[in-house]
Amino acid sequence: MNEIPKVNLIDFVKGTPTERKNFVASLGNAFETIGFVAVKGHLLTAESQQMLYEQVKLFFDLPVSIKAKYEIEGGGGQRGYTGFGKEHAKNKSKGDLKEFWHFGQEVATNSSLYKQYPPNIQVVELPQFNAVGMKVYQLLEQTALQILQAIALHLGLDLHYFDSQVQEGNSILRAIHYPPITSPPKGAVRAAAHGDINLITLLMGAQGSGLEVLNHQGKWIAATAAEDELIINIGDMLSRLTNNRLKSTVHRVVNPPEELWGHPRYSVPFFMHPVPTMDLSCLPACVDKAHPKQYEDITAGDFLQQRLKELGLLKH
Repeated sequence: MNEIPKVNLIDFVKGTPTERKNFVASLGNAFETIGFVAVKGHLLTAESQQMLYEQVKLFFDLPVSIKAKYEIEGGGGQRGYTGFGKEHAKNKSKGDLKEFWHFGQEVATNSSLYKQYPPNIQVVELPQFNAVGMKVYQLLEQTALQILQAIALHLGLDLHYFDSQVQEGNSILRAIHYPPITSPPKGAVRAAAHGDINLITLLMGAQGSGLEVLNHQGKWIAATAAEDELIINIGDMLSRLTNNRLKSTVHRVVNPPEELWGHPRYSVPFFMHPVPTMDLSCLPACVDKAHPKQYEDITAGDFLQQRLKELGLLKH
């Protein structure tokens, strides 16, 4: 497979029973064969996407001294700003050539999760930044829930299997800035090969190329999508839950050709996480003699903490 499969979410949400069935089959096949899919017909509007990129660029253009005050010591990068080169891929020592910002889940004060989630950080220099970011967060969260409902049907589960696990989930909207490259990188890339931690990731149109996916034949292919499409991929949590039936696909962001070093790249992925208490034990239907259990039992919260340490964002 040399390109990312494409589906239209409208077929699932508003289609006929046959269109709905075909969508589930196409989505499931894409996730089983490559782990990535391009989706149109989602809830994110072009206007909201443009507004967020405008705000993101304004933030990353702020002086380092101002951005640094939004970096939370000991927070594992879960909210606010994380400086350039501080995150690295699992089992890598070189930091990625990027800086990023995290918007996180906001729950009501009477929620049992209210004290578990850190508050979002307000950027006082940009009055619209947080409101625009959280609007996009909510649109992508709703889209991700629809995708998970289709995945549930593909796995032979109830349509709403994931609903209670992801509503008020610990999801993250990450705004990434890959600055212009000013000198030859010594063994570092914009984002080293990795798999995502979460259930599924939704990537709105990146400002600049470079995303590549490792297909099941071991070949790196460019992951591209039209302006009205989201690129969606499986994360490690869903791999564990499905005992690798839906496999988290390794991907990376490569450095551009030297003649394009002077161009920055912006990217905004939405990482759909469940509530911390979700049991990631392999589903019984995904375990048999031909597919023995691959993972130890663990909760989503414990798995997240484990991975944040591996990425260098939390101290061991």
